[in-house]
Amino acid sequence: MKPLFHRKFFLIFFLLAAMFAGTSSLAYAGNQPDPSGTKTGTIADVPAATPGQPTLQEIGDAVGHNRVAINFMWTLITGFLVMFMQAGFAMVEAGLCRAKNAGHTMAMNFMIYPLGMLGFYVCGFAFMFGGVGAIGTMGGYSGLNHELTTTLFGKPFGLIGLKGFFLQGSGYDTAAFALFLFQMVFMDTTATIPTGAAAERWKFSAFMIYGCFIGSVMYPVFGNWVWGGGWLSQLGTNFGLGHGHVDFAGSSVVHMQGGVIALIFSWLLGARYGKYNKDGSINPMPAHNIPMAIIGTFILAFGWFGFNPGSTLAGSDLRISVVAVNTMLASAAGALASTLWMWWFRTKKPDPTMMANGMLAGLVAITAPCAFVSAGGAVIIGLVSGILVVESVFFFDRIQIDDPVGAISVHGVNGAWGCLSIGLFADGTYGDGWNGVAGTVKGLFYGGGLSQFWAEVIGVVTCFVTLSVLSFVVFKIAEVIVGNRVPRDVELEGLDVPEMGIAGYGGIVLDKASETHHPRG
Repeated sequence: MKPLFHRKFFLIFFLLAAMFAGTSSLAYAGNQPDPSGTKTGTIADVPAATPGQPTLQEIGDAVGHNRVAINFMWTLITGFLVMFMQAGFAMVEAGLCRAKNAGHTMAMNFMIYPLGMLGFYVCGFAFMFGGVGAIGTMGGYSGLNHELTTTLFGKPFGLIGLKGFFLQGSGYDTAAFALFLFQMVFMDTTATIPTGAAAERWKFSAFMIYGCFIGSVMYPVFGNWVWGGGWLSQLGTNFGLGHGHVDFAGSSVVHMQGGVIALIFSWLLGARYGKYNKDGSINPMPAHNIPMAIIGTFILAFGWFGFNPGSTLAGSDLRISVVAVNTMLASAAGALASTLWMWWFRTKKPDPTMMANGMLAGLVAITAPCAFVSAGGAVIIGLVSGILVVESVFFFDRIQIDDPVGAISVHGVNGAWGCLSIGLFADGTYGDGWNGVAGTVKGLFYGGGLSQFWAEVIGVVTCFVTLSVLSFVVFKIAEVIVGNRVPRDVELEGLDVPEMGIAGYGGIVLDKASETHHPRG
């Protein structure tokens, strides 16, 4: 019964998507979509010119169009870079897991891309950006202008967007499409993070159900509150808390969301068989392919040059050089700090898996503050992240939250740290007018007081609570429909053949040593 119900669930989902995708476009007075791209970036009501002699307005029209075109190209190309990060995630996660689960882990990293994208296309983009207002860097299109709002404490609280479903109507515009592509690959980063933490025991069918929810509902809600004009972005204008919750490229919106989902799923699934003995002692389960994990880490670091600088949505914003260099420096500092911390204080060896996770931790942490801090601030943020990721991995192991790849520590813990660091290290050289607040973004150490820091704290706490609840609900839905965890014999054999029908590596001899122990909890 459950497999039949499962097939009907996906059939109904995609039939509805196909039906609504064919609905006709709607016109909105004063906010006309521009699907051809011919009007975007022009000066309205240009008078006729003398043949062969362009008017000043026509010259300005061409300059304005080219400026917007530069921003379009920058946004799209950096989005393409972020899309390639999916290969990096797949290699890191599969490399850090055991060989008998490599195909299954790779398949989850592959399939989350189309599942998450289609959910984002159906309704996720509308929920997140349907009330964002004018897309200033790409011609000022303002057709995405319907935010569901309530009033609390006498102030408007934006909750969710309501335009742009299926990219029809007001969503059928070149600027909206460019924004969709860039933001979709960000969503996909969030979506793939839990596949590493829940690897080696998660049913593929349960993962597929999660894949339908992450892009359509789970990710867009908090994303709207920070990037879509929702209430967290308005903490500054409504309550005087700095510039509201500021997250330049996604330490909380992307990485912490994925880390919290990873935490809840890992906890509810329980540990892998053999990970913990009855007395609570830990049996290490070594990575099967360190070179794969290291190469994947470099692919991610390369893609991050799309992730962070691309978040300006403007190649004409010259702050992109600062963002890019800060991103490099924090990643280097994170890798060095994690390496030395393991070598000097933990295992007395420079663990290559922690080198990789330290670099990723630095990248995650700098994602929120990259545009607002100096080079020195970026190095400090990276150094702290490298230590945090090591101590966090050991902490979650001690409390028997089994995370095969360290996703909770890399993305969840350091996503939170990245946002909090804005409230400390933002140096006041950038961000004038951010979230509608006059003046630049300043943290505590640069004369900004605690106002910005408290806005970051509220955002981090909100992210944890919201995604914990949503993750619990989605997990329970999957549990009722198909169940979340594979049977014990499947887990011990390896998920590749029983779940996927084919081994990740042909003819491999699997080592089942230390897998006969019983996990606790």
